[in-house]
Amino acid sequence: MNKYLKDFLHRGLMFGGFGPIILGIIYMTLQHTLPDFTVSGTDVCLGIVSTYLLAFLQAGASVFNQIEHWSPARSTLCHFGLLYIAYVLCYLLNTWIPFQAEVIGIFTAIFAAGYFVIWITVWLSVRAAGRRLNRMLRR
Repeated sequence: MNKYLKDFLHRGLMFGGFGPIILGIIYMTLQHTLPDFTVSGTDVCLGIVSTYLLAFLQAGASVFNQIEHWSPARSTLCHFGLLYIAYVLCYLLNTWIPFQAEVIGIFTAIFAAGYFVIWITVWLSVRAAGRRLNRMLRR
C-alpha cells in the first residue's frame, strides 16, 4: 500500500471519532439554549456518520502537505479542495445550510477566507520557527 495512503487512512481512523463527539456537544448545547430544539433519529444518524467522515477526511488530508514531490501549491490546492468538498457536502446533507446558490456562495467565501487565515498563520509560524532554529544553529 502507498505510504501516503496508509498515513491518510491511519490519521483518519485516529481522529475521525472527534466529529461525532463535537456533534454531540453542539446538539447538547442547542438543547440547553433553544426551548423547542428537537432532532430525529435519522438526523442524529446522518449527523454522526457525516461528521465522522468529515473528521476522518480533515485528519487524513494533512498528509498532502508531506508529499515531498508535490509543490506547495499542489498540496495546498488538494488539501483545500478535499476539505471544501467534504464540508459543503456535510453541511448540505445535514441541511445545516440550504441548497441555494447564494448561500453556498457565502459559505464558500467564508470557508476560503478562514482557510486562508489559518494557512497564513501556520506558514508564518513555521517560517518564524525555521528562522529561530537557524539562528540557534549559527551560534
